[in-house]
Amino acid sequence: MRRSGRMRRRGGGLAAIVVALLSAAHPVVAADLPGSREHPLVSRYPGQEIRWQEIDNNRPFRIAVGPVTGYRTIDDWIDATGRVTRTLFVYEGTDRTYSEIWQNYVDALTAEGFTLLGQDNRPARRGPTYGSRQWLDVYLAANPFREPGEIGTISAGTSSQGGSAAVVAQAERAIGTVYVVIVVEQHSDSYIGALVDIVEVEATETGLVAVDADAIGRGIAKDGRVVLTGLAFDFDQATLKPTSDAVLAAIASYLGDAGDERFFVVGHTDATGTLAYNLNLSAARARTVVDALVQQHGIDRTRLDPHGVGPLSPVATNASEVGRGANRRVELVARGDR
Repeated sequence: MRRSGRMRRRGGGLAAIVVALLSAAHPVVAADLPGSREHPLVSRYPGQEIRWQEIDNNRPFRIAVGPVTGYRTIDDWIDATGRVTRTLFVYEGTDRTYSEIWQNYVDALTAEGFTLLGQDNRPARRGPTYGSRQWLDVYLAANPFREPGEIGTISAGTSSQGGSAAVVAQAERAIGTVYVVIVVEQHSDSYIGALVDIVEVEATETGLVAVDADAIGRGIAKDGRVVLTGLAFDFDQATLKPTSDAVLAAIASYLGDAGDERFFVVGHTDATGTLAYNLNLSAARARTVVDALVQQHGIDRTRLDPHGVGPLSPVATNASEVGRGANRRVELVARGDR
């Protein structure tokens, strides 16, 4: 099995998977590695801390979707290129097991409509299937870590180590395909590590994001909002680039099928510059999108209400260019009235 894709920088976050609060003894927000950030798609298990993280745009990545079939060999892979977020979460304590944490992730992925491509729990870490020592070694060799740190514990044994488990899942979102690979291991009696790999692959055509009207509808139905990825503006301006035309056409197609439903069109910026400037810029960009939909595609202006919130609703850190790029976006938000 081989598939491929390319991804441009993301325009926004995705709806969070809410991991059930199973322990009141541990806070959800823990002491994380400075500069790290929890991905909005997959929430941590209560009490976990981020101990390591690396984020790459446009990175080739291999998702293993089968067992080990020979010496350091897995036959079935999905080859993708996209934004890759790799995070090591650590739970310290003896009141939880790796199996409980792993099952919580599996249940949350299932509840959010992910397709499970493979999963297994290996209490003794033996065998060729998901979560075994053999499987993990091949998976990590195909996707080596680029940053040093505590991530080395995920593949290092200890005298008191327990079992390990893995789940591989896939979901389709309005902006494209998302793959999630989660490996949870009982590193010692009181240390449980969880590697969460998230690969976001945007639908592309000759390098441009292709927004599908049906996918926009699924995003609105599921989350009440969707990032209009592919809308591109001139630098520091509210002028749409010509590459935005296909995206506008897809948005108009969705709106045409949505009856008389009304929406907010919300502009967002990063935190560069003053608050007042960014509030004005984001509002101007939202108005530009509405004007284009009305003037070029005949959408009723009374159905679209433009607003700008500047940097007040970020989906990523503004301390890096990757995060700032994610925060610069325009969203379509269902109003819930007609």
